[in-house]
Amino acid sequence: MTTGDGWQIAQFVLRILLAIVFIGMGTNHFRPKAARIMAKMIPPFLRFEGVFRPAVLVAFTGVCEVAGGVGLLIPATQLAAGILLAVFLVCVFPANAYAAAHPEVFRSLSIPLVPRLIAQVVGIVLCVVAVV
Repeated sequence: MTTGDGWQIAQFVLRILLAIVFIGMGTNHFRPKAARIMAKMIPPFLRFEGVFRPAVLVAFTGVCEVAGGVGLLIPATQLAAGILLAVFLVCVFPANAYAAAHPEVFRSLSIPLVPRLIAQVVGIVLCVVAVV
C-alpha cells in the first residue's frame, strides 16, 4: 500500500462518517418536536413569512443535509457535496450563534459560541478534506 492509497482510504472513511452524521442530522429536521425547536433557533433577522418562514427553512436545511450526505457517497457528486456542505455549515452558523446566546431557551442545543465556532470550522475543514 502506498501513501496515496492510505490517503484515499482515509478520505473514504471520512466521507462515510460525514455522510452518516449529515443524513442523521438532516432526518432529525423532520421530527416535529425537533423541527419546532430548530425553527425557534432561526435568528429574528432571518425570520420571514411565506415561503421563507422558519418551518420551511428547517425543512430545506434538512433536505440539504440529507442530499449532501448522500452526495458524499456518490463518486460523481462527492466534490460538489463536500464543498456545498462546507458552505452549508457557514450558512447555518447564525442559527447556532443565536442558540448559543439564549441557553435559557435552547438548553442542551445551546452550545457556547466559541466551542460551536470551533466545531463549525472543524466540520468545514473535514468536508473539504474528505473530497479534495
